[in-house]
Amino acid sequence: MNDHKALILDEVRKYHEDVQTSGEFVPGVTEIWPTGAVHDVEDRIALVEAALELRVAAGNRARTFESVFARKLKRRKALLTTSGSSANLLALTSLTSHRLQDMRLQPGDEVITVAAAFPTTVNPILQNGMVPVFVDVELGTYNPTVDMVAQAIGPKTKAIMIAHTVGNPFDVVDMARLAAEHELFLIEDNCDALGSFYDGEPTGTFGDLATVSFYPAHHMTMGEGGCVVTSNLALARIVESLRDWGRDCWCEPGESNTCLKRFSYQMGTLPAGYDHKYIYSHVGYNLKATELQAALGLSQLNKVDDFCAARRRNWRRLREGLDGVPHLLLPKATPRSDPSWYGFVLTVEPEAPFGAAELVAFLEDRKIGTRRLFGGNLLRHPAYQDQKYRIVGELTNTDIITTQTFHVGVYPGLTDEMIDYVVSSIKEFVRAHG
Repeated sequence: MNDHKALILDEVRKYHEDVQTSGEFVPGVTEIWPTGAVHDVEDRIALVEAALELRVAAGNRARTFESVFARKLKRRKALLTTSGSSANLLALTSLTSHRLQDMRLQPGDEVITVAAAFPTTVNPILQNGMVPVFVDVELGTYNPTVDMVAQAIGPKTKAIMIAHTVGNPFDVVDMARLAAEHELFLIEDNCDALGSFYDGEPTGTFGDLATVSFYPAHHMTMGEGGCVVTSNLALARIVESLRDWGRDCWCEPGESNTCLKRFSYQMGTLPAGYDHKYIYSHVGYNLKATELQAALGLSQLNKVDDFCAARRRNWRRLREGLDGVPHLLLPKATPRSDPSWYGFVLTVEPEAPFGAAELVAFLEDRKIGTRRLFGGNLLRHPAYQDQKYRIVGELTNTDIITTQTFHVGVYPGLTDEMIDYVVSSIKEFVRAHG
């Protein structure tokens, strides 16, 4: 049997070589994607090997990934889930658990966030019946300052939930200190920032909870997938329960009686001795990932440091190439940070003789992919028109981002030749319109 498996995997290697393209770059013809995943032969083999075992639900690989990933982020627990978005939902929802007693979040409580965000950083607040409180962000870093957040704290404020925008860390040390001073929970949405550092420590390690995404656009991929990380074991247990149908039992699938008292519990108004595997302590979900996702994740995790280095290299090449180009506000890292960049963000200055839409159209016509800075001002979208929220200050920069800001790619699949073509194309457009 092992010989047969080895033969199959050897054929997979040959297949991988057969389907590889030359990779020749033709300016204006070859697509330069703004985001993307990079896969190699080991990724293909990992998926096929896992498929051969026909263990579809989460198993040993999923548990191994959680253990390895937690160590990498210096957290005690990592809980694999279906996506970064579901990780955000689980992280925020965990703070509503009855197990937190007087500290639990309730409907009507306020959570500070930003409107210049991806929707699923904000949506869990609304989905749990709470009120998002929106603050503006800085142009250039695209993050809020600690002062902006401090001014938004009110008597109903219970938590802060903010992303490290495009991999650029917000001032997470002082933000964590602010949260502690006001007895607020802090959730770091680290989905765009895996591999970023602040004061020499990885982002995702400062808050009570942090989330990561493994969507193909991010720093490593499982196709879909995400993770909640924390060093608070009580919160980790709540997240696990919510992820796994809301069950009280912590046995892995296929295991029974890990606690050695499966038929000895009495919980709720159930009869004494009711099977603990079917006792539910939370109104939960099924947001578990699969063994195939974990197999790909373990393979990608071996390369993630190289992926992050490539992103930094590509960002730096763009930054140096575009330095001094008029009418464009170039991105900058926040002080004390070392970002692992998700993208290279450009803001066309409001007084420029051209608009962002014109520049985007020019680049797209040259097969240079662009993306907006997520939703711009989320409050301008149909989904949020009738929602309850509070705004502190003016969302001036958020509105500028909505009309004037976009990003181009820095992901590891881009070559120096591609990056240089992006630079030369932007310069050509600005010269022609300046």
